[in-house]
Parts: sequence; C-alpha cells; structure tokens
Amino acid sequence: MSRTAVLKVLGVAAVALLALKLLFMPSPKAPYPHIIFIVADDLGWNDVSWHNPQVKTPNLEKYARAGVILNSSYVAPVCSPSRASFMTGYYAHRTGLQHIPIIHFKEMYLPSRFTLLPELLKQKGYATHLVGKWHLGFCNWRYTPRYRGFDSFLGYYGGQEGYYNHSNGKVEEGYDLRDNEEVLPDPDMEYGMYILNRGMEKVIAEHDKTQPLFLFLSYQSVHSPLEAPQRFVDLHPEVKNPNRKTFNGMISVLDEAFGNATAALQREGLLDNALIIFTSDNGGSPDVGGNNWPLRGGKFSLWEGGTRVPAFVYSKNLLSKTGYTNNEFIHAVDWFPTMLNVAGIKPTDDHLDGISQWETLKVGRPSFRKEFIYNIDEVDQNGAIRVGDFKLIKGEPGRFFDWFPVPSGDEVAPTQYPTWKRRPWTPKMFPDYQLFNISADPEERHNLADDFPEVVQQLKQKLTSYERLVVPSQHPPVEPKSLPHNFGGVWTPGWCD
Repeated sequence: MSRTAVLKVLGVAAVALLALKLLFMPSPKAPYPHIIFIVADDLGWNDVSWHNPQVKTPNLEKYARAGVILNSSYVAPVCSPSRASFMTGYYAHRTGLQHIPIIHFKEMYLPSRFTLLPELLKQKGYATHLVGKWHLGFCNWRYTPRYRGFDSFLGYYGGQEGYYNHSNGKVEEGYDLRDNEEVLPDPDMEYGMYILNRGMEKVIAEHDKTQPLFLFLSYQSVHSPLEAPQRFVDLHPEVKNPNRKTFNGMISVLDEAFGNATAALQREGLLDNALIIFTSDNGGSPDVGGNNWPLRGGKFSLWEGGTRVPAFVYSKNLLSKTGYTNNEFIHAVDWFPTMLNVAGIKPTDDHLDGISQWETLKVGRPSFRKEFIYNIDEVDQNGAIRVGDFKLIKGEPGRFFDWFPVPSGDEVAPTQYPTWKRRPWTPKMFPDYQLFNISADPEERHNLADDFPEVVQQLKQKLTSYERLVVPSQHPPVEPKSLPHNFGGVWTPGWCD
C-alpha cells in the first residue's frame, strides 16, 4: 500500500474514532441543578388523582409517585401572599401583602427592599425565566418581572384573566398579556395555556445546556373563570355538575401542560440534572368548582382547606429517597432557602422566616420546622399558628367555613362570604380562639380550646410574638390613573411612584 493510501486509511480511522467519541461523550452538564418551579393556581387538596382517584392527572401523578409526595405542605390562604413568600422567604405579614391579593387597579406590590429568588440565582450563573402569572405588582415598571431578576417573561401581570380574551374586567375591562415588556396581541383569542406552553418549550429548547436554568412555570390553571377547550371537558363524561365538569377539564389542561414541560426537558437533555417542585398557591375555591374534601374551608380561609395544598418534588438523580409520602412540615417560605441551597447559595439574611428543606426532601430527614404561621391579618383581625400537633385560630377564619364534598349533580355552588365582606352588625360565627389537634383531627371538627386552656395560652403567646413583626397591610383605594382606558385598553405599568 502506498504512503498516500496509508494516510487516507489513517485519516478515515481518525474521523471514525472522533465520531464515536462524540457519540458516546456525555452531554454538557451545568455546574448546578436546573430548578423547575411549577405553581398551579387555586388547585385544591382533592383536585389531584393521588388524593382523589376520580380526578384524572396521570402526568402529575406519575412524577409525584416517582418523587416525593408532600403531605404537609402549607401556603397562604390566597395567591399574592404565597407568591411573595416563594420569592422572598418571608411570611406575608412581613411584606404587607397579608390582607388581600394584589388588585390591578390598586397601588399594591412586593416592595423593592426584598431581593427576590431569581436575582440571587443569577449570582450563580442561572438563566431565569418566568412563564405565566406574576401577580406581585406592576403599577411601576420596577415591580415587574424583568426588573426583579427574570431574564424573560411571558404571561400576565395581574391575578385573574380570561383564558381566551386575556382580559380582566372587575372594574374596567383591560387586556393583560405580555412578551417581556411588550403587549402580546392575540386577535384569534387562543386558549392561554397553549400560548404559555409554546413559550415554555421555546425557553427550554433555546437554553444553553452548560448553564443552570431556573424556570418558574406559574400556571393560570385552574383559577376562575371556568373555561376549558371542549376536548378537555369531554374527558369527564361521568361528571354531572356543570361547574365541576368544566373545572375537571381545566385540571386536565394543567396535567397536559405539566406533561409537555417534562417532555421538553427530557427532549433537550435537561431532566437528568433537574429538580422539579410542584405546588398550588392556595386551596381550591368551592364556588367555582374547586374541592378540598375532606379538609374544611377553602381559598380565603385559615382552615386547612385554604392552606394545605397538593405538592411534590421530583428528580431523576438528585433525591436519595423517593417513591414515598413525606409528612414533615413544609411552608411556602421554605421554598426560597431550599432552592438557594440546591444552587449552592447560603442566604445572607439572618431574619428569613424560611428554612431550607433540602435535606428533608433529599434523604427524608426530619424537618427543622416545628411551627409556622398560616397568616396574620390585622385588618380582618384574624390569624393562625401551628405548633406541633396543635393549631390555634384567632378570630373569624374567613371564607368557606364548612366541608364541601365533590358535587355530584346540579348542586348550587356555596356562597359563603369572606370575612371582609361581613357587615359590622353580622354576628360572630366563631369564638375568639379555636384550638385543633390537626394530627388527630385534620378535618377540624373538634374545637379543643376549652379542654386545653394551657395550650391555647402558649400558642396565643407565640402568635403575639409574630404579630409584633406585622407590616401594615397594603389596602389602598381604587386608583383611576391605573384604568386601561388610559393605556389603550391595556393594563399597563407606569402610574405609581
């Protein structure tokens, strides 16, 4: 064989070896785990299949069963307070957002003095993206997502939009759908989850695999209004109550969106090095199809049905113990330091309310958390605290004070009103303090205050110590400058200082 032929053979062999090396070379890996934080809106305790087999959530249940189901995961009674806790590690009563959710036409926002989770993650090189609901303020641009640490934002600023018209009309109809700072027109009124799903897939597909990713999927589902594409509603022919039927369709939308997200992560090679956290932001609202059975109450209440929510964590490789239900306390404030821990960041703020739960989630060790605050609302003059087995409720617990089984037919939705809608002459429905042993009585049917006065006194003292840290609630009047007719029919920042 000539020298030239030998060189050609060697060249072909070298190319083949290089191809084999590239074929079997491990994919580029980010230095820290990808964190996918998924928050459902108003998803009740009984609205997932691992609590209620009549609900169809196969994608969610697959990952919940393969990961760690969280059986004692708590949030605030309503959305903005929970989201503020997720992003800051502080209880809502320390941010001024404890009374009511942020409302489009009021000057309300998560104050700039708080450094948010994505801002800290960026210090470790994370790419940070938000797809979906913000609901932490938008009256000034500096309170919007891209000014609070997110590289990109696709979604809506407010708290309740139509799924098709992308508008909120509580006081005045206004459009609310953004791609970063730009209004995203949708003349065809496409169902919102389809838009968010494409945005999610784009973020994942375009992500640099060597960079850690923080993706906050803040879904609109299953918040009212009751709207779902017919193909999802048709998945539930056995459900006779019309509200519950549509609501179940919305749950199916959420489940499919979750499945699309995990499929995209798998397709792009990110799932092996990812931690997925799933939670609801508060309990379900029984008047619009949500269900928390057998827990008492619902959204807007201090009862377990308003604050104890379905949640789980999943990872293919990061969790040492999986496939079980964890009963340790985890509160909304804990997700902030937990995600920072996963990213190798130690919070410098010694006054956080949150506790890192990473070791509890990773290996199943007992939680350091032995007590937590449900909420403290100085306007409604109510609050609640849990210490060990015991829960103390101060004042009127709030909306939906009963137990609501899954509606089976054409029952009329319950219409119990929130505390702040009661007139001054409305008689008190509950004693000043109620005590429940949640471990023995998770449905809160037996008030033990008269049986254990010493426990009531101990928990009152603890609750009082937390009340000393209350920041006055943001509860401003309607601001006419906010209204959409000032901005071409769109809810827009720029009208507050």
